[in-house]
Amino acid sequence: MKNINPVSWFDISVADLERAKAFYQSVFAIKLSDFPTQWGRQSAFPADFGGPNTSGALVEKADFVAGGNNTIVYFNCEDCAVEESRVVEAGGQVLQPKTNIWEFGNIAILLDTEGNTIGLHSSK
Repeated sequence: MKNINPVSWFDISVADLERAKAFYQSVFAIKLSDFPTQWGRQSAFPADFGGPNTSGALVEKADFVAGGNNTIVYFNCEDCAVEESRVVEAGGQVLQPKTNIWEFGNIAILLDTEGNTIGLHSSK
């Protein structure tokens, strides 16, 4: 059995796709791509599907209720303090600022504009 990253995709449920896209594009300085509408309103994070990385999408749900999510998706960063510094201006909250996790690097925990808890991870 190969020791590979088992995460292949993630969905982040949102109430307002445009607001959520603006948050993620601003914080991570990336461009999300809208999916065809027959799949519902979704916007995907960039990915190299031929490579070893993971991607996912923001998925707009009419009946979405913020809070109560127990899943934290961690986004890899060179230095999580950089992305953390953009969170408040983009409409989110910093729940736990950059914190050292010993030899595993650093993390920060955030709340996005839709009430989802997300994490940042970096080796710096």
